Amino acid sequence: MYAVVGCSNCDALWVVEGRPDSTSCPRCEKRHRFGKLKKFHETPDATEAREARSRLFATRSGHADSLEDLDDFETLGREAERAGVDEDEYLEASGVDTSEVAAAGERAERGQNRSRSRREVVLDALREQDRPTAAEVREYATDAGVPAEYVDRALQKLSRAGEVSESGGRYRLL
Repeated sequence: MYAVVGCSNCDALWVVEGRPDSTSCPRCEKRHRFGKLKKFHETPDATEAREARSRLFATRSGHADSLEDLDDFETLGREAERAGVDEDEYLEASGVDTSEVAAAGERAERGQNRSRSRREVVLDALREQDRPTAAEVREYATDAGVPAEYVDRALQKLSRAGEVSESGGRYRLL
């Protein structure tokens, strides 16, 4: 159930859903007990409640006759969506190449051009390979630009720290 209610402090009107114990005025922020508020219109339909609120505003301001010329909220919303420009049109008008933006987004989702630390590269090698040897980790990391000496030191440190176990020359993340 939706109710159009009014503030006794500042005369603001707003729509309240359900039957809460209390509600706050959106304009002056005064807290009101819902049961004591004047309900100008009650309906089970949210759109109807918004339209009732609009009618009350139009009547208060002396524009009730102008309101009859307008469509309902749903129709106005659909027209507003069609009237605006979409994201691609906006970006192109701003001088942005949307195909480049899309390509950059795809690269970001795949992880290309992602800056990773040397340690992250070594850990990725351990995650992505099934129980790799030191040589396999080294090959993976050197392909990503990490020096082989660093990989050997990193594997030793990770083993001492208990983050990696080594058994039979094969490594596994713990």
